[in-house]
Amino acid sequence: MNRAEKRAASGLAVIFGLRMLGMFLILPVFALYAEHLPGGQSHTLVGLALGMYGLTQAILMIPFGMASDRIGRKKVIIFGLVLFALGSFVAAAATDIYWTIAGRALQGAGAISAAVTALLADLTREEHRTKAMATIGSTIGVAFALSLVAGPALNRVIGVPGIFALTGVLALTAIWVVKAWVPDPVDTHFHADAEANPAKLLDVLKDAQLLRLDFGIFSLHAAQMAMFVVVPVALKNSGLDAAQHWIVYLSVLLGSFVLMIPAIVYGEKRGQLKPVFVGAVALMLLAQIGLALGISHFWGIVWALFFYFVAFNLLEASLPSLISKLAPASAKGTAMGVYNTAQALGLFFGGVFGGWLAQHYGFSAVFVFCVILMAIWLLASVSMASPPAIKTRMFRVGTMASDRAALLKAQLAGVPGVVEAAVLAEEGVAMLKVRISGWDEAGARSLLEAATA
Repeated sequence: MNRAEKRAASGLAVIFGLRMLGMFLILPVFALYAEHLPGGQSHTLVGLALGMYGLTQAILMIPFGMASDRIGRKKVIIFGLVLFALGSFVAAAATDIYWTIAGRALQGAGAISAAVTALLADLTREEHRTKAMATIGSTIGVAFALSLVAGPALNRVIGVPGIFALTGVLALTAIWVVKAWVPDPVDTHFHADAEANPAKLLDVLKDAQLLRLDFGIFSLHAAQMAMFVVVPVALKNSGLDAAQHWIVYLSVLLGSFVLMIPAIVYGEKRGQLKPVFVGAVALMLLAQIGLALGISHFWGIVWALFFYFVAFNLLEASLPSLISKLAPASAKGTAMGVYNTAQALGLFFGGVFGGWLAQHYGFSAVFVFCVILMAIWLLASVSMASPPAIKTRMFRVGTMASDRAALLKAQLAGVPGVVEAAVLAEEGVAMLKVRISGWDEAGARSLLEAATA
């Protein structure tokens, strides 16, 4: 990537990271804080407060992305960050659980992820876009890990209202980054690899392989949110002071990374993504069983959390890669839009239903629910097609007539090692899914050069 592309990728990664950090910081401490709020004795309302941002995010994510095509990427991103900051300050000033829920709803309404992705696509060349997208994607995992450690520490110093206020300040800081650091796009247009296309939505929703992955991300984040309704309280009940919870989270996270990284490398390099993926779902199922059985015992919680985070980190890293490999080249952005919406809905459903189960049937019932979700996901994963060992390459070919695009597509599809070819005439982009090794890149470039001559 050139300097401008690196600046765009780093700036947008910071914006995305600050927003996600603001979302995640309260997860390990909110259930404990809510016990002292009017209405917070209801686990159902606590779960609703945790998951509410997922509902508003799911509703507004794709519309915000489409609005950015019409009125400008930066305007939509700044508006979304203002909403997020406003929601943070409302939650910080909340005097009961209901105002906290309202603040979380406003936070989620700042659904800027689709607009951020579209702006990144505007600011990067096709051949470097995947790398730039990965830069932003990695911030989610970093923000989540950091929040589990920093949340309890910050809670000890400034309390949950202070954490909410801090997230508002972080959002305002992100607005400064948008204005001062991220370049202005020279040309704003639709990118099929990064944006949802309503015309492709039905095709994506009918794809059984993609639906398996959508259910997976829904289940993964439903279990995540349900877990944080219960685990902080269970750790406290087991005798661990809330100020020391960060030690547990840091220990299990560091241990999980040691096991996760070799598994991901093995799956990608050896073309063994499916066995690694299915194994991670099975491990997640075992972790949920462990939480259901051991939620009343300190070491039972710790060991179950360790296996949970090994599985969670593996799945969080693998799912976007699988979507990219299995989605049609011309509908990758649409597939990711559906995937991200399913993730946000999972956060909402897990918070609400997990809280309701904890309220009426006890903590173990929450994890029985998670066990059922993971068992269904495991059955769906076992029957999924093995993802091919491929990567996506994009090339700018310039806008062209539809008949020329069709001819070029047919020619590229015949190049050795090309698994799928798509030429988007209006966007002027050729998208190829190619085998990781052994594809005829020189032959493909020769065809592309001839088409653009």
